[in-house]
Amino acid sequence: MYWYHGKLRESQTLELDIHDPGLLYGATVFTTVRVYEQSLDSSLTNWVAHCRRLLLSVQAFGWREPSWNLVRQGAEILAENFPILRITLFADGREWISGRLLPPDLITKQKHGITTTLAMSNLYRSLPAHKTGNYLSGWLARTHAQQLNSQEAIFIDGAGNWLETTTGNLWGWQNGSWWTPPLTEGILPGIVRSQLLNHLPMVHESPWNAELVRGFEAIAYTNSVVEIIPIHTVHQPIGSLQYNPYHFSLEQIRELF
Repeated sequence: MYWYHGKLRESQTLELDIHDPGLLYGATVFTTVRVYEQSLDSSLTNWVAHCRRLLLSVQAFGWREPSWNLVRQGAEILAENFPILRITLFADGREWISGRLLPPDLITKQKHGITTTLAMSNLYRSLPAHKTGNYLSGWLARTHAQQLNSQEAIFIDGAGNWLETTTGNLWGWQNGSWWTPPLTEGILPGIVRSQLLNHLPMVHESPWNAELVRGFEAIAYTNSVVEIIPIHTVHQPIGSLQYNPYHFSLEQIRELF
């Protein structure tokens, strides 16, 4: 079941023209919404922020706006059955909304943390300020990490600075403060990231170089679906780093949800 171009479809396939830029080049933008209490209007769902993200990308690329009424209609129908919605927009204004369930191991990961691997430096997200349909680098990085028995990968820049995971923004704690990479490093301005910058008492936006990451007591990543997941191990070519997934500071982020 999914919603496409103004209609609810009962199918596992989506038919696209073979010349569709969305198919050929990944010329789409999307946002992934976690629907709380089956309501788009729940404050935790952040429906307005997700629509604003889509609109800003559409305007930046000079694309046609969708019918926001149809986007809302499709989302409301799918939210009756799915807590996670992926809302995709095509360059000509078509909307495509699909739904899925929460990951079955999400609670375990939230409680005990995960292992990550640094991605190869030649893998990076295109147009990092926007969530576009071209997610090949993220898929490759995460697939490679899973082959190494890690659950996630962390993108790095040419200098080796940590940027973000393939699916979320990074947060680190040391010396009584939170740290997160700045947008100027070329990372996604996540919706949860924006909330946390207003919610947390003190946040330093600074590049995550080798010295900084060695000093963290705890690190985690956030996005709208998983909320917060601690990272207890980061594998890197020069050896692994260990962090405390049960650190008291993580409660400051969990309070947001």
